[in-house]
Amino acid sequence: YQRPLRKALIAAPKVKSGLPGYLKLLKGLKLKDLAPEAPAIANFATGEVMGHNADRLADRFGISRADQDAFALRSHHGAAKAHAAGLYADEIVPVAGNALEGGIRGESTLEKLSTLKPAFVKPYGTVTAANSSYLTDGASACLIMSEEKAKALGYRPKSYLRDYLFVSQDPFEELLLGPAYGVYKLLKKTGLTLKDIDVIEFHEAFAAQVLANLAALDSDKFAKEKLGGMDKVGPMPMDKFNVHGGSLSIGHPFGATGTRLVTTASNRLIREGGRFALVAACADGGIGHAALIERYP
Repeated sequence: YQRPLRKALIAAPKVKSGLPGYLKLLKGLKLKDLAPEAPAIANFATGEVMGHNADRLADRFGISRADQDAFALRSHHGAAKAHAAGLYADEIVPVAGNALEGGIRGESTLEKLSTLKPAFVKPYGTVTAANSSYLTDGASACLIMSEEKAKALGYRPKSYLRDYLFVSQDPFEELLLGPAYGVYKLLKKTGLTLKDIDVIEFHEAFAAQVLANLAALDSDKFAKEKLGGMDKVGPMPMDKFNVHGGSLSIGHPFGATGTRLVTTASNRLIREGGRFALVAACADGGIGHAALIERYP
């Protein structure tokens, strides 16, 4: 529906005066407000698309265009190598006999990426189509149950969901910084550090977004000003981080990426013999998520 009607529907659960209150909400609505409106990739509250916020984060944390292109290339090359090695074979259900993912550019180079123009803040922005996750179709599914139930059904679990939390912050200034806040709070809650984590999988909405979150995690200033004086988490061990690519290369079907992250992290723990995996993602509305996964023994 059009924005006026959507605003009225959002406000409806807060009505306490019965019918008069609902009628007041409908006041001013027009017949055209019932017409369908194509979904927009823009925040409902700010009207801003995520790419603008990613550009602003890049400026705030000093993430250069070269940094972003290099990270995007790392994602594409990692995903291409993982597919070639069959590491994603048991995570993909073929469609019409095809298990290939169409967005991976294993042949790409920094030279090619550097030719793309800014996609959001023109002409001086640093976020481009190449260092952003692309729109794609897809779906994911997983089974979550108690260990006892899994055994009763004859399943062998892959991992335990040991802990998780959600955070939210200013959707204008920090729309995409949820992973940093979430990881800070999750590690404090569990008493762990990055040294205790064997596998790390973050959603890659934009290269700028990922790198800004990593910069925030390694920032004394950010920890002091935004997290009440907590110690910084420290530099991210990139040999553990998204080593088989991520959303920049694999794609980001809305609503499906969380399950993919958990599945990939669980399978990596099994293959690599690690114990703990850290999973984190940003989401529209300034929301962030972080979870601790433990390999099933």
